[in-house]
Amino acid sequence: MLVFLLAGLSTNAQETDKKQPKVTTVVIQTSAECGECKERLEGHLNYTKGVVFSELDLETMQLTVKYKTSVISADVIKKEVSGLGYDADEVKADPKAYDELPSCCKAGGMERK
Repeated sequence: MLVFLLAGLSTNAQETDKKQPKVTTVVIQTSAECGECKERLEGHLNYTKGVVFSELDLETMQLTVKYKTSVISADVIKKEVSGLGYDADEVKADPKAYDELPSCCKAGGMERK
């Protein structure tokens, strides 16, 4: 009887794992301005536990992040971006971190072509 119960629990756990992808991708609209922003964001996120890959497209200011769903969430990634001084979708930049950014990384710091 116990064996059947454990087998049933194991099957349910496997079905739950199949429903959630192990790795997923989120695209975040940022306030990043320049190459320094790109280096700062990618450099930090690519060494954040659970992040597999991150890349900032400076033209669109969109940050693409591939991450392990069992380790980190999109909300936590957005908070990491905010903590570096950048807006991340609806999450506004941390004011103190923003103030510490070089002028080229602040709003209007780089002219758009």
